[in-house]
Amino acid sequence: MRVPVELRRAYRLLNHGATTLVTAAHDGHRNIMAAAWVMPLDFDPPKLAAVISSDTYTRELVEASRELIVQLPTVAMIDLTFAVGSESGRDVDKFAKHGIGTSQGAIVAAPLVDGCAAWLECRVAKEPEMVSKYDLLVCEVVAAWADDRSWADGEWRFAREEDRTVHHMSRGVFYATGARLEAR
Repeated sequence: MRVPVELRRAYRLLNHGATTLVTAAHDGHRNIMAAAWVMPLDFDPPKLAAVISSDTYTRELVEASRELIVQLPTVAMIDLTFAVGSESGRDVDKFAKHGIGTSQGAIVAAPLVDGCAAWLECRVAKEPEMVSKYDLLVCEVVAAWADDRSWADGEWRFAREEDRTVHHMSRGVFYATGARLEAR
């Protein structure tokens, strides 16, 4: 079940450097892509930075709508994550092709991808120099959610291997988030 995450703690959803899925929608069109270069940026208001290449269909939709959703896929979703990161939404409806289930977000029009470990609904800040020079989007998190199977008391607690988030290295090689360790 999806549970809300306090916006002041939304950075914890991304802080461990997981690979993400980014969805965007505009004027009846939608797309999904994999993105490895997403990171928390600020606490209040909560912000994140995402690098999304200017030649992608997702970026086109984000620029038109000024919003996106960042979600964290799980070990169970690595084949899907690799597939949607390897094809263009201009050529195929990835949601239909891969049977991707979605839900409606609370604030942003882009779809939430079912089965993820977390979801961050975002509005894109106007930072034209960062976008044009580095393809870097600065986004304010306006709603945040996590799957209660893996998120408790404001932090990750992965009970099942298939629910762990993933980290993409290259060419379809992923690592799962490791064991929880606590300093004394």
